[in-house]
Amino acid sequence: MAEPVNTPRLWLVRHARPLVAPGVCYGGLDVAADDKHTQASALRLHSALPPHITVIHSSPLRRCRQLADELFSLRANTAPIQLDARLQEMDFGTWEGRRWNDIARAEIDAWTADFTRFRPGDGEPLQQMLARVAQALHDAQQSGKDAVWITHAGVIRCVLWLLEHGHDEPKANEWTMAAPGFGEWFCLPFAPP
Repeated sequence: MAEPVNTPRLWLVRHARPLVAPGVCYGGLDVAADDKHTQASALRLHSALPPHITVIHSSPLRRCRQLADELFSLRANTAPIQLDARLQEMDFGTWEGRRWNDIARAEIDAWTADFTRFRPGDGEPLQQMLARVAQALHDAQQSGKDAVWITHAGVIRCVLWLLEHGHDEPKANEWTMAAPGFGEWFCLPFAPP
């Protein structure tokens, strides 16, 4: 069945390639993104976005703000960027900045056993992240307009989960949604509540 003509769309844009070593947990770390990749990503996104979109929502983390700022500079008649902490990546607490391979297997196993409630590194549980992303999604749906979020893979996976499963809590083996690559995006129809 085709979507209605006026169904709003949500552009879920992942930040450009971060300046962090491969294999490092960096969810809540405020790391920068590669400038050249950010510029190229902003140009591609600007070309893809319809001209009527005048608001850009962004995670306040630097790697997202860089892309939002670059996109803003390319678009005429765009309102100031709306920073929204609900669009931040999961906070992995004491795991932040550590190599995933250096985190004790027992801690990873404890997380997968209680996937939504466990606090990785005493950080943010997925249950809390899903709740904040659900509120941001609800607000976007209430507007009835297309929305652009410059955000992170974890937030994008939360949106995909919420649109498909509502408020059901995922198990670790169900958390398999793909996320766009660095500087890429998904564009999804989302109906008002």
